[in-house]
Amino acid sequence: MKKWLILILLCVVAFISYRYVYQDHRDIAAETSIYKISALDLANEFEIDPLSSENKYLNKTIEVNGNVSDKNVQNITIDGKVFCQFSNKIQENLNTKHVTIKGRFIGYDDLLEQVKLDQCIIID
Repeated sequence: MKKWLILILLCVVAFISYRYVYQDHRDIAAETSIYKISALDLANEFEIDPLSSENKYLNKTIEVNGNVSDKNVQNITIDGKVFCQFSNKIQENLNTKHVTIKGRFIGYDDLLEQVKLDQCIIID
């Protein structure tokens, strides 16, 4: 009886461990943005207090708006302060004046002084 109980308990622990390690991926496009902020305001928060700002935004879905300062095949820089990496290729006819992007905050680059987002999508 004890052997069966230990075997069942071991199977339950293995199943829970497997589900924890191999979780479903987040769908940023379907998530609701927790924060909506301009690129310059976001960058200013990091210039004032980078540690508390990073704790505030880390792994959260945010919307950032501003002017496109640099565009590549799979990334955009907004106002020279927010780097947005896309999962898919960006459209060639993207409006370079003003854009709103939703993405997951992954960190702040002290060297380049840029906020980093990934899994981005263009909202507007």
